[in-house]
Amino acid sequence: MHKINVLVAGSTGYIGVQLIKLLVKHSNVNIKYLCGNSSVGKNISFYDKSLRLKKLPKIIKFNKSLLNKIDLIFTALPNGEAQKISKHLLNKNTLIDLAGDFRLNKASEYLKWYNQKHSAINNIKKSIYSLPEITGEKVKKYNIISCPGCYPTSILLPLIPIIEKNLIKTNNIIIDSKSGYSGAGRNIHNIKKKKNLYESLSAYGVGFHKHNSEIQQELNIYSKKKITFTFTPHLSPMFRGILSTIYVDLNNGTTINSLENTLLRKYFRSRFVKIFKTGSLLSTNDVINTNNCHIAICRTKYKNKVIILSVIDNLIKGGAGQAVQNMNLKFDYNEHKGLK
Repeated sequence: MHKINVLVAGSTGYIGVQLIKLLVKHSNVNIKYLCGNSSVGKNISFYDKSLRLKKLPKIIKFNKSLLNKIDLIFTALPNGEAQKISKHLLNKNTLIDLAGDFRLNKASEYLKWYNQKHSAINNIKKSIYSLPEITGEKVKKYNIISCPGCYPTSILLPLIPIIEKNLIKTNNIIIDSKSGYSGAGRNIHNIKKKKNLYESLSAYGVGFHKHNSEIQQELNIYSKKKITFTFTPHLSPMFRGILSTIYVDLNNGTTINSLENTLLRKYFRSRFVKIFKTGSLLSTNDVINTNNCHIAICRTKYKNKVIILSVIDNLIKGGAGQAVQNMNLKFDYNEHKGLK
């Protein structure tokens, strides 16, 4: 069986470790290099004991010469780092980025939302923002693949199909999202050490969270007009999972059944997106440790207003699992391979 040689850069963060745990079970993957900075010389099992029985390389520092020996590099690095690596890619290399470096189509938007200049502007047009259920096999044409953020994944999967069909008003969408603290990375324990992270719920990035940018970009693309929405993220006292609660107004003539049927038709063949019956009260517990997204529409006391619930595991469907899904599409494996 043909195997691709893989390098994981940023292997010790929550996303990086989760990615490795998925890749070791994928029969077409050979993990050739694990890269980090402060972790050089350590075994990855130091960060997750469940990996101690796996034959994995020790963590080394990334250098561009490693690209000669690999087919695919996953980057789970701080924003800006994948841009640097992208400038050294060989024709044989594919880069799948789990950070924000190639999520935006304009360098000016990247500067605005990430507060740093894009250092690989020429590679933006060579990349694709790939939400697998939406972009599908288009990913095969690109060697730089950008995985959506965790919040946008939970938001775009329910909204894109109904916005494409012009079923809802697009001038006042309200999005309230709650995530487990793993979504903020390992440093969250230092940043929030004076707050009771494990017993409190806190809003952050109010009005200006960087994920606004990709949500805006993608909704505008699929609606063919500018969408107006308000997005507020929260950290919840749980390790993993996202629940997005989306408040929308129906266009004249739109019913809950038409919303639900649109989503059912869109995701009829999807292995990972499940549409539940109207009024289902979804929980993050139902999707933890899976690459699934569960969606349900709920009625409100107002006939023309509905609430859409969407739940994912931020580390898998919102991160490592989606990256593996994109890899499978790119290399022509079964889309669900390595993803239970």
